[in-house]
Amino acid sequence: MYLSPLFHNTRPEGPLLPQEEAAFDMLERLAIDYDRVSSDPADNMEKCAAVSAVLGMPICKNLFLCNRQKTKFYLLTMGPDKPFHTKDLSHQIGSARLSFAPEEELWNLLHCTPGSATVLGLMNDHEHAVTLLMEREVHEAEWFSCHPCICTSSLKLRTADLLNKFLPATGHTVTVVDL
Repeated sequence: MYLSPLFHNTRPEGPLLPQEEAAFDMLERLAIDYDRVSSDPADNMEKCAAVSAVLGMPICKNLFLCNRQKTKFYLLTMGPDKPFHTKDLSHQIGSARLSFAPEEELWNLLHCTPGSATVLGLMNDHEHAVTLLMEREVHEAEWFSCHPCICTSSLKLRTADLLNKFLPATGHTVTVVDL
């Protein structure tokens, strides 16, 4: 698997996909520092483990979920080794049983493809149709990791910047959950 060295506040060279370019533009506009590693598509947690070694921290697992009626959508960000039990999470957020949302909704709402769901995609959710759920340990950690709307780059940024700069700029809030 191809892995680049670690870059600081430097977007990938060459042409970027529109959603990736928008993610880097927003980070720069909000003055959010980040470290980046580029790789072959890191679209599952096994591939993300190699990227995590370069970043110096585990990449968060992001699950795009919806209720049974597909009327409410959630982005759950959690540690890579945490088990996910839909019944427990559904109970915590007072929702009907959760399942994985359709791929087309991931694209329509966050402009992400499968394997690249990310908190940064919330910048594309202008209608605030997606609720961000963050596992408590991720929320309380000093550092946060994610993709910039494409799984060929992975970022490390301060959790405080995500919570205090990025989310307010998108108009989203976070619901902290215990898994």
